[in-house]
Amino acid sequence: MGSTVNDAVAWRNWTGDQRCRPAALERPGSIAEIAAALERAATHDQRVRVAGAGHSFTDIALTDGRQLKLDGMSRLLDADRDSGLVRVQGGITIRALNARLAALGLALENLGDIDAQSIAGAISTATHGTGAKLPNISAQVAALTLVLADGSTLHCSAEDPELLRAARVGLGALGVIAEVTLRCVPAFTLRGIDAPAPLQQTLERFEELSLANDHFELYVFPHTGTALTRTNNRTEEQPRPRSRKTAYLNDVLLTNRTFELFCRLGRRWPAQIPRINRVVTRLAGTSRRIDRSDRIFSSPRLVRFTEMEYALPRERTVEAVRSVLETVATRARGGGHRRGFAVPFPIEVRTVAADDALLSTAAGRDSGYVAVHMFEGMAWEPYFRAVEDVMLDLGGRPHWGKRHFQTAATLRERYPEWERFQAVRRRLDPGGRFANAYVERLLGPAHPDAAAAAG
Repeated sequence: MGSTVNDAVAWRNWTGDQRCRPAALERPGSIAEIAAALERAATHDQRVRVAGAGHSFTDIALTDGRQLKLDGMSRLLDADRDSGLVRVQGGITIRALNARLAALGLALENLGDIDAQSIAGAISTATHGTGAKLPNISAQVAALTLVLADGSTLHCSAEDPELLRAARVGLGALGVIAEVTLRCVPAFTLRGIDAPAPLQQTLERFEELSLANDHFELYVFPHTGTALTRTNNRTEEQPRPRSRKTAYLNDVLLTNRTFELFCRLGRRWPAQIPRINRVVTRLAGTSRRIDRSDRIFSSPRLVRFTEMEYALPRERTVEAVRSVLETVATRARGGGHRRGFAVPFPIEVRTVAADDALLSTAAGRDSGYVAVHMFEGMAWEPYFRAVEDVMLDLGGRPHWGKRHFQTAATLRERYPEWERFQAVRRRLDPGGRFANAYVERLLGPAHPDAAAAAG
């Protein structure tokens, strides 16, 4: 079956607030078909972007040129149970990958709580889970295959460490990720405990809790004094999967539909959000689960929102959380002017170990992540800008797949190996075939001569 080509088909992300109408949308089913699509792009002088599952909150996938969707490239190609190395096509979703790995008695050692992303999209934006001793998903990549702008393929592996360190978190700016080889571990079971705890006590013990558990994270709704903690640890006990009814009642009706109702009430009556947040927090009880790791890691996300997340030196994480809570609650004195923000979504706090990808948000440092969200249809920019000021002062780096207001000029100083990545980019895509507004805003032009010519 050949590559499917559609002209002028609209595309939008999961949230629905990033939209474009590519000149052509293609769904290649093989490396040869990716190369053919790139040849057609060159013939029509079009730039190319690859769209994954659309779970980024930014304009990373937008283009008025040629857009590629790799959902037809979702096969597991090879697996070695002894070494744990598994080769898959770049379009496979994390959910489908988890199922295939489980059938082989394997698993990824760390995952985020959303499993709808394609593996290529997840690693390209440094998507992560939580675990102070565990790195993000891109650090689990042993090798990958890129299709370059001229249609040639390039195998990136430890034989060229600089290339692999660039390609693992490449923002789609180097080429099309056609295949990924992942380092997997033997399948394991997690005991997951979700429980409320006093916020100030939890923040004071944050470092201790992060290091004492395999995976620890917390959520806090503004205007409350309670942390909703999530602790996942390995266990030798057998998995005890929930019934479909129990999973539906908890994950869909309570966690999503009831919460969405509260968000809608808050959007309609913003002044009531502090009271609503306290009610939501009181409704959160303690739950315990023992199940296959990926089932514990992932949770359905049915409530639409937009998000900003910053990676910080781990030792600054608690300071960042307290500053964000203060920013949300602040009331300016004098003139009756009200400053604070109406925020119906919790702040999410996680940790990740350092890694060495050139543009990883955890590059070279153990990191804490602080994420803020806003419900669909509510003003998010003033809140996010105020939070970003806090994060920048603490040495933060914005998540590549989530909203922020930084540019190449401000990001360069936050990445010690920024120029190394740029050198690889100039080598692999000197003409900027894989650029778009997002790439040029955050990375600058593909070649410095382009900037001079534009000026």
